[in-house]
Amino acid sequence: MRRAGEGVGAIISQRWKPCRVLALCGPGNNGGDGFVAAEFLRRAGWNVTVAAMRAPKDLSGDAAIAAKNWQGKTVPLENASFEQIDLVIDALFGTGLSKPVEGAARTTLEKLVHTKIPVVAVDVPSGVEGDTGAILGIAPRAVVTVTFFRKKIGHLLLPGATLCGETIVTDIGIGDRTLDAIQPAAAENARELWLNLFPVPKPQDHKYTRGHALIAGGAVMTGATRLATRAAQRIGAGLVTLAASQDALPIYAAALESAIVRPADSLAAWHELLADEKRNVVLIGPGLGIGIAEADYVRAVLDTRKPCVLDADAFGNFATAPGELFAKLHPDCILTPHEGEFTKLFGACIDHNQDKLIRARQAAKIVNCIVLLKGADTVIAAPDGAAVINANAPPWLATAGAGDVLAGIILGLIAQHMPVFAAAVAATWIHGQAATTFGPGLIAEDLIAGIPDVLEGLSDSLKGV
Repeated sequence: MRRAGEGVGAIISQRWKPCRVLALCGPGNNGGDGFVAAEFLRRAGWNVTVAAMRAPKDLSGDAAIAAKNWQGKTVPLENASFEQIDLVIDALFGTGLSKPVEGAARTTLEKLVHTKIPVVAVDVPSGVEGDTGAILGIAPRAVVTVTFFRKKIGHLLLPGATLCGETIVTDIGIGDRTLDAIQPAAAENARELWLNLFPVPKPQDHKYTRGHALIAGGAVMTGATRLATRAAQRIGAGLVTLAASQDALPIYAAALESAIVRPADSLAAWHELLADEKRNVVLIGPGLGIGIAEADYVRAVLDTRKPCVLDADAFGNFATAPGELFAKLHPDCILTPHEGEFTKLFGACIDHNQDKLIRARQAAKIVNCIVLLKGADTVIAAPDGAAVINANAPPWLATAGAGDVLAGIILGLIAQHMPVFAAAVAATWIHGQAATTFGPGLIAEDLIAGIPDVLEGLSDSLKGV
């Protein structure tokens, strides 16, 4: 607790000059951290007042010791005033909160959220459920959240993630061996998770050793498939074949000079393309269209048992009979639905009031394959319960075609023999990083153009892989 509170105080000292601080301290260990932080700042010459939810004499354990060591002014929480306050330390409730905030704490937080005073949250903003990111009644928006040992799920999942501001993990002496006992099955997406599996071209490689991806092209929404094709090429697939109807072929051929464009006017022609063993991974869905023939194309892909990425219309063709799709899926499939598509697919078998991590894990177990549930807090889940939460997606990534690019990046990595789960995780990170690097004004084409810069940023790390 001393290390945690002093860590909070030190971070505040690094970011603000001495000012008038109000520390809101709850009845448990989170409040104890607040008392320690308050004393740390007071000794450094800051003007600090504590507003305590419970009188110091009524506290127990470490929190009571922290409150006893506090030498400054204390007022009851219900008497807290934000007038003439420059900074608030929110130490009311930590990650253990499991019920809606009520009473004096809720009243105080309601006042706080209507001010413009910067807030530093201890562990999580009070009211954010640490295990889910849900908001339990009310929670303030922090500019900085200081947490300990590791981030919590609530720092990464919406809506709680939007209230954390900059999340800083500080060391309080918990050794990494603690993870061996915890055995967490979820992680925040980071290059360390997949870098050792990332396909690095070797001097002796050629286009055939770098894989041959096959994409089903639609007749009307041709832009979606073109985006996916270019993304697969940019990320390193040696060859990409795009198959489409004869009518649409000229559009694809004119736009995709370095891709192979093949006609597929019948299911028999599609089967013939799929039968080539050199085509080692398939993408179907972007721009595909809805109809009897299109559904047959999806079935044909799944019957090959090849690694495949299913997106967009691949789901839409089974919206009224998702069970038929589920029965054909296999462990080398990746589903990439957004929330609307996910609800249509799994609405009958998953409680959609649960948090995103739970829902994605349940879906992956049901279909026995990888489920990539898209959004600002994308979750990639495997049937065995392993899951990764992606947190590097900027708001301007919400643009038409961005999902098609993501599907293409996944496809291109699998073509190069990257394991399907690792490919999904890596592609999601690269996708977000490309968007972040480009910045506001992004359109989907910019993501493809940004892939080389992201790969260049990884290059030093990849040299040792």
